[in-house]
Amino acid sequence: MSQFAAETAVQQIAENRWRGELCEGWRVGDVLNGGYVLAVAGRVLGEALPHPDPLTVTGYFLAPTGLGPVDCVVTPLRSSRNTSFASLSMYQHDQPVLQVTAAYGDLDKLKGEDWSAAERPDIPAFEDCPVTRQRILEIRQRAEIRVVEGVEVFTERATTNTGRLTGWARHADGADTDALSLLMFSDAFPPPIFTIYGPRHWVPTMELTVQVRARPAPGPLQVCLASRHLTRGVLEEDGRFWDSEGQLVAISRQTARLRL
Repeated sequence: MSQFAAETAVQQIAENRWRGELCEGWRVGDVLNGGYVLAVAGRVLGEALPHPDPLTVTGYFLAPTGLGPVDCVVTPLRSSRNTSFASLSMYQHDQPVLQVTAAYGDLDKLKGEDWSAAERPDIPAFEDCPVTRQRILEIRQRAEIRVVEGVEVFTERATTNTGRLTGWARHADGADTDALSLLMFSDAFPPPIFTIYGPRHWVPTMELTVQVRARPAPGPLQVCLASRHLTRGVLEEDGRFWDSEGQLVAISRQTARLRL
């Protein structure tokens, strides 16, 4: 079992109620990474619903989470032949910390046309890019990041004023990326607003939506993140993720704050 699978494992403890354990290795400072926490909720939904795979998941981060147990209460909303809808409330120390709404389906049964207005960025291969060091971030024990466009923000402390980062990501233990771990990887890269203000700020997530489009092929993910607007300290972050075969596997958007 991979580290990610083991550290997002959950157990049903009552009807529509599940328990998980938020583990070491996923923190940014003292707070658990939002994508990891969303993936734990996604694990619960995948076990609770008739359909196994996330299609779209939106999480509202009500309070920071720390290490230790969490309880998740699932409210099924509707199920059809192809899609199940549900909401999930996550509690830690009896306080609400995450509210999720989601649609689940079966990625292997999706059929239809393909089209995209955005081309995949042409960047050096994963093997040709060094690991990006970000001071001492615990999450780098679990998610290996290799920034290509914008890497000078971390290697030289030089801003590029683009609001954009591209590069690669994979599980640090070499495990293959599955559909659920796309929820985690959507929030594992550094915030692209660092290219404007530098990497000395805190960018807590308020809301994160991940659309999963396909089951990833084995290998690292190619990542492109961009922020275009910062308004009174609030920003958006748009992400696109391709697997090792060039298939678009996920799209994300989050709302966050920029804090000193």
